[in-house]
Amino acid sequence: MPRKASTHRLEPDVQAGLNHLSKVLHRPKNKLMNEAVSRFVQERTLQLVQEMESVINSLKEYQRNDPDFERAIERLVNDEIAQAGVDPLEGRPAGAVQAEIRGLLHA
Repeated sequence: MPRKASTHRLEPDVQAGLNHLSKVLHRPKNKLMNEAVSRFVQERTLQLVQEMESVINSLKEYQRNDPDFERAIERLVNDEIAQAGVDPLEGRPAGAVQAEIRGLLHA
């Protein structure tokens, strides 16, 4: 893939550090920036992959423990029962969208 020029704003202290490193190492700032960004992308990608794998494994474990979501549904029903008589909006539309949905359902 051909190189593409891009413009990025750096904090003044980062810019100063980059200028200093470029002089000390006798290397172009562009080369140092490419190395730093490349390393960041690789490390961050690996970190995200590990986090996503952890979430996927957690979801698979949850699915194994409650494949038909019966416990989740039971908790929802129990929570709704616990709120019976306490919910000030119980049985009433909470807004225009809910009223529209109710109207469509009863049409």
